[in-house]
Amino acid sequence: MSLYVENTTALSKYLDLDQRGKVLAEYIWIDAFGDIRSKCKTLDAKPASVEDLPEWNFDGSSTEQAPGNNSDVLLRPVAFYPDPFRRGDNIVVLTECWNNDGTPNKYNHRTAAAKIMASYTDEEIWFGLEQEYTMFDHDGNVYAWPKGGYPAPQGPYYCGVGTGKVYARAVVEAHYKACLYAGITISGINAEVMPSQWEFQVGPCTGIKMGDELWVARYFLHRVAEDFGVKISLHPKPLKGDWNGAGCHTNVSTKAMRVPGGMKVIDAALEKLSKRHAEHISLYGKDNDQRLTGRHETASMTAFSSGVANRGASVRIPRSVALEGYGYFEDRRPASNIDPYLVTGIVVETICGAVEGVDMVKEFARESE
Repeated sequence: MSLYVENTTALSKYLDLDQRGKVLAEYIWIDAFGDIRSKCKTLDAKPASVEDLPEWNFDGSSTEQAPGNNSDVLLRPVAFYPDPFRRGDNIVVLTECWNNDGTPNKYNHRTAAAKIMASYTDEEIWFGLEQEYTMFDHDGNVYAWPKGGYPAPQGPYYCGVGTGKVYARAVVEAHYKACLYAGITISGINAEVMPSQWEFQVGPCTGIKMGDELWVARYFLHRVAEDFGVKISLHPKPLKGDWNGAGCHTNVSTKAMRVPGGMKVIDAALEKLSKRHAEHISLYGKDNDQRLTGRHETASMTAFSSGVANRGASVRIPRSVALEGYGYFEDRRPASNIDPYLVTGIVVETICGAVEGVDMVKEFARESE
C-alpha cells in the first residue's frame, strides 16, 4: 500500500467533523504551463450564485504569471461545483486570472473565448471533448508496464476487460464518480489503444461551459490520482515508438447542423476549417507534431483532410451523420494537452465569424510577450 493510500485512509476519520457552519471553497486556476493550481478559502456560508463569491489573489511570480515586483494576480470566480473530496456544502471554484491593471492575465484565454461564445448564442453551439490521458508511476514508468520493458503490442487494450488488458480501473471509476457528484457533464469513459491510457468524454456542453467543465474534470482527475499515487500525463506522445498518442478530439455542432439538411452546413464549416488549418494547428497543443504523423489513427499536421468514418483524417464525419444528413463533426487534430478555451474559441471564430477585438491566434501569442 502506498503512502498516499495510507494517508487517505487516515484522513477519512476527519472528513465528517462538524465545520461549524463554515464552507471550504477550493479556488482553482490555470498557470503559465497549462497546469492547474489551487488554494482553499473559508467562507461563512454556501454561496447562492457565483456573484456571492469573493475575489482572491495569489503570488503570480511563483507560477510564472507575473514578475516578482508586481506579483499579485487576481482570481475572479466564474463557476463553482460541489466538492467531491470534502463533500457537504464545500465547493470547488473555477476562476479567471486578472492583472491589477484590470486586464486579463496573458495566460487567461477564457475571457476572449467567452466574448466569442456570447456573440453567437443564437447558433446554440454544442461541443463534446474526448480527453485522452496516460498514467505513470512515481518512477516515471507507464503505470503497470514491465520495468525496463514493454507489454504486448497494441491490440487487446482498447475498451479491454480483464487483468493484463486494462490497468488502474479504480482510478478511472473514482474520477467518473467525482465528476458525476459535482455535476460535470461527463458522458462516458473507455480504455484506450495504449495500455494505461484512458479517455473520458465531457459534453455536450454549450459555448464557454465546455472549457469550464473540461478544466474542472481535469482538476478532479489529478486530485483522484493523488489518492492512488498515480501521475497523470496529458502529453500528446507520452511514449515514443509504435504506440498511439493522446488527443482531445473536439466534436462540434451548431443548431443548423442538427436539423435535416444540416450536412450542407457541416460541409460549409469544413471548407472554412480547411482554409485556416495552420492557424488551428498553432492552438491545438504543444508537441502535437509528435502525434500528428499520419500514423496511429492521426492525419498529417501539414495538410487538412476530411472523410466519413475516417480516423486518419483531420476531421471525421461519423457514418451515422452521413447517412442521416445532419448532426456534428469531429475535429481529430487537437492534442490531449490543449487549452479548451483556445480550441473552442477558434472553432467558433472560424465557422461562425470573427468578433471585433478578439483574435484567438493573437490571444495565444500574448503568452510569449
